[in-house]
Amino acid sequence: MVFADTTKIDVISLTPSAADAVRGLLAKRELEGYALRVFVQGGGCSGFQYGMALENNFREQDTVIESNGVSVVVDEVSIQYLQGANIDYVDDVMGSGFKVENPNAVSSCGCGSSFRTEGDEAASSESGCGGGSCGCS
Repeated sequence: MVFADTTKIDVISLTPSAADAVRGLLAKRELEGYALRVFVQGGGCSGFQYGMALENNFREQDTVIESNGVSVVVDEVSIQYLQGANIDYVDDVMGSGFKVENPNAVSSCGCGSSFRTEGDEAASSESGCGGGSCGCS
């Protein structure tokens, strides 16, 4: 397992409200020793989509970051897409949930859960961007 030195690289961070939300979920479900796993997978209307899970199954290749008192785990493939990302927790009249602000995304869906990076032009046309309920930007 790789422990990131966040003084040298800004891998991924949680806002205080996101960290509070994760701690609340962990306490509610009584999950001790768990972390927030953040990952990227193919799909969504822009080519890639974000995923998050609470888990305690860490692999040697994972990067572990401590952000606002919460452990965040990212796999070796997803880390390249999440470098410098910030995760916030939003609770407003439109709903509540985690929002990823990703400096690597050159476009994203209106729903905010799907994105495309530079050089991934083909991915958006193959995935049917604009054909779903969320609009790409």
